[in-house]
Amino acid sequence: MSTPSATPPDSSPVISSTLSAGGPTDEPILSRAAIAGHPLHPMLIHFPVAALIGLVGADAAYVWNGDPFWARAGLWLSGVGALGGWGASVAGLVDLITVGRIRRLVTAWGHALIAVMMLSMASMNWMLRLGGEPGANVVPWGAGITGVTAAFIALAAYLGGRLVYEHAVAVDTSD
Repeated sequence: MSTPSATPPDSSPVISSTLSAGGPTDEPILSRAAIAGHPLHPMLIHFPVAALIGLVGADAAYVWNGDPFWARAGLWLSGVGALGGWGASVAGLVDLITVGRIRRLVTAWGHALIAVMMLSMASMNWMLRLGGEPGANVVPWGAGITGVTAAFIALAAYLGGRLVYEHAVAVDTSD
């Protein structure tokens, strides 16, 4: 005889199964950097990530055809990505420092460390492009740094996803 599931029908099946199976956490870990219960870090991180991933395409287009438009676009994308990323990281840092259950997660520290390395590379890439001819430093340094930054983004995104889906960080599972 099977027993009915205790998970609410509107909740995520991944989070619900993790929580009901006695996974890494018994209840969600709510964000302290939030507006009306909505965590700021996940709200703010999408635009910088999109800009830095768009930079991969802009650099590839510049390398392929040498059009200065792509170098100028890369300058703007790298600036938006670096500055926006540092802004979004402040909200993540507030949660990391002020929420003890997040501080105890190795995944959270790995996510933060990778994010700082990624933002440092993105900032260096932007500084490299500022001043002078926009395309002067795209090949090979700018494009190379862009590739490394994209790899760090992928790793940070993976770890951020683990925080959400395995540990229910900043996820309200209540009805």
